[in-house]
Amino acid sequence: MVQEFLQKAEENLRITRLAFENGAYNASANRAYYASFHAAVAVLAAEGLKKKGHPHDWVQAQFSGVLIRQRKLYPSAMKSYLVDMLEQREDADYSETMISKANARLQLKQATEFVTAVLERLQP
Repeated sequence: MVQEFLQKAEENLRITRLAFENGAYNASANRAYYASFHAAVAVLAAEGLKKKGHPHDWVQAQFSGVLIRQRKLYPSAMKSYLVDMLEQREDADYSETMISKANARLQLKQATEFVTAVLERLQP
């Protein structure tokens, strides 16, 4: 399960970059969130934290609360990444507002940082 979700994270990160480079900022923001979400699911499972169906709010809370605050495995700056990226994904998917290039760039940066940090922990 861990390896499969890491593969999904890496795949989504590649698509995030491609979408950004091609001006598809809504798609880029969408995939940035899922790259990070899948990385979070993978590391939570590796740390023995699993919940059927991987509810988004549960994954966000466990990553922030357990892996950042309690275990201090990741920088505190990352605690809001999943929540912030989810808001951007929801705007990209459900709002008439378009994701700007600047917002998409930030999502790409945060997703890259998030996935890289998880990969470094799980595949040293």
